[in-house]
Amino acid sequence: MVIVLSGDWTARNDVSGARETDSLLEPSAIDAMRFDSTHLGRWDSSLLVFLSSLREASRRRHVIFDQSGLPPAARRLLAMLPAAPPAAAVRPRRAELLERFGSWAMARGADFVDFTTLIGVAILRVVPALRGKARMRAADLLTFVQDAGVAALPMVALVNLLVGGIVAFVGAIQLRRLGAEIYVSNLIGVTEVREMAPLITAIVMSGRTGSAYAAEIAAMQGSEEIAALRALGIPVFDYLILPRVSALSAMMPLLCIYAGTLGVLGGFAVAVSMMNISGPAFMAHLRAAVAGSDIFLGLAKSIAFGGWIAIASCRIGLNAGRSATDVGHAATTAAVSGIVGVIALDALFDVCANALGF
Repeated sequence: MVIVLSGDWTARNDVSGARETDSLLEPSAIDAMRFDSTHLGRWDSSLLVFLSSLREASRRRHVIFDQSGLPPAARRLLAMLPAAPPAAAVRPRRAELLERFGSWAMARGADFVDFTTLIGVAILRVVPALRGKARMRAADLLTFVQDAGVAALPMVALVNLLVGGIVAFVGAIQLRRLGAEIYVSNLIGVTEVREMAPLITAIVMSGRTGSAYAAEIAAMQGSEEIAALRALGIPVFDYLILPRVSALSAMMPLLCIYAGTLGVLGGFAVAVSMMNISGPAFMAHLRAAVAGSDIFLGLAKSIAFGGWIAIASCRIGLNAGRSATDVGHAATTAAVSGIVGVIALDALFDVCANALGF
């Protein structure tokens, strides 16, 4: 059979009648087919659709499909189309409960190994960074210091001021039943310095700065910037992660002191204005209640919280996908992981401090 292709085969022309390819192969004596495209005019994908359908019909009927008479461009495009329809997707069987649990456990184990490796690299790069041998830009470090320090002061101040006032109000109501309202200053001092200031500040920074770190690195991952850094031989950890970890870990103790001061100030305002406690009496009990170990414990917590938030957020950003949805998912995951990890670390610090007698 010789099929003569003539005229224009474009989407604007009505070539639907020629697509009935099975009818062209009705004579059972056909062993092969070839084409004559001498009078073929303009053509587009409509011709390719016809040729592909005809090739599939000839394959089913075991007819030789000779495409040597087609235009060279059509032969090249036809070669790119699959010669056979894709096989039907096999529906995967449902994994058993034990198998799914094993896959989940293996994935969590791999995540733990990656995270501990990142922590180890961060610890090993501290000394070279202090010596100025780390390949990070000072301008980036100063930018992250400003973002995690000065730019975070209003939010940290507002939250801790309100938390201090709430702690003072609730504590005074309970102490009033015992006739010990004056000890509300002891409660505020110890609670703010040891627990609330570092914890609330870390939660605020996790939602504010940690999610921003994850979103920024995830966006860089999607735009191939991280791949470009690796191709240029620039260490990704020194260039992206180390300045963020250094800035947040360094700023968290200062933010903790700032937050603790404002928390005590909020409690002082509530105690003086609502509980009829004099200012000198409040300050005297506060100085007697807060010890140096309480301040040390609060600062140690803040450093650990800052390191955790920065490392966890950067790791989540590095493991994110390349779509816009993955950027938002990375930011959300970083905020949640940072808050959960901070609370878990706080509990661990308290258990260890109790065991050591702090």
